[in-house]
Amino acid sequence: MACAKHLEHVFKNIVAAESVAAIIVEPVLGEGGFITPPPGYFKIVAEICRKHGIVFIADEVQTGICRTGSLFATEQLGVEPDILITAKSLGGGLPIGAVTGRAEIMDAPVTGGLGGTFIGNPVSCAAALAVLDMLDDADLNRRARQLERIFLERASEWQERLPIIGAVHGMGAMRSLELVRDRKTKEPATAETNGIVRYCYEHGVLAISAGTSGNIIRVLMPLVITEEQFKEALSVLESALVHVSEAPAASTNRSAYA
Repeated sequence: MACAKHLEHVFKNIVAAESVAAIIVEPVLGEGGFITPPPGYFKIVAEICRKHGIVFIADEVQTGICRTGSLFATEQLGVEPDILITAKSLGGGLPIGAVTGRAEIMDAPVTGGLGGTFIGNPVSCAAALAVLDMLDDADLNRRARQLERIFLERASEWQERLPIIGAVHGMGAMRSLELVRDRKTKEPATAETNGIVRYCYEHGVLAISAGTSGNIIRVLMPLVITEEQFKEALSVLESALVHVSEAPAASTNRSAYA
């Protein structure tokens, strides 16, 4: 919470608030490892923005379109951004992005002032419309919460018996495992994480690491995944965690996890 309030310090000592046009935030860190903010964090940031007339922008490229169990993550965080950015899931696999904002902001540029090379691609727009239809038809918010429950049940069990799991992060169906060598010191298990990613790949599951130290495994399954597929993938991930946890402690290079 101190980081949110630190913005006022920044405006007093580093850059004047009147020189800041906008602040862009991710409701849940994406490449940072699906770290979620404490309750009330973004309310403080948004209030500071309103106080100084700064545009508050939410980047929901990864968190949007039901990923976190609500259409947009900001709904759960209790803030209403001035501008909302979406992409990725919006197109169901086809390239498309959208910028949505308050009318006075979106209407401010002169005619033709907003543009881009690939804006309005007909095929991508058709895909996006189909995705929007699915939101209600397939009840994707409920599906995200179902996947969340399945994951948390398995993750809590892993955390009890595998010391390598330092923390479980995320919201809804946007989840991650933070891997550590020691839960007290929180030393990042970076090499071990690389081993887990490779083990998963060799056993038919594509995983990706993230975080500043590369020690976080992100779980970002499609919302349309079947329960059978999801549980199979989690079983592979569990095998990888066990495999690496049982590897010799002195073996920290990548070849140790072949």
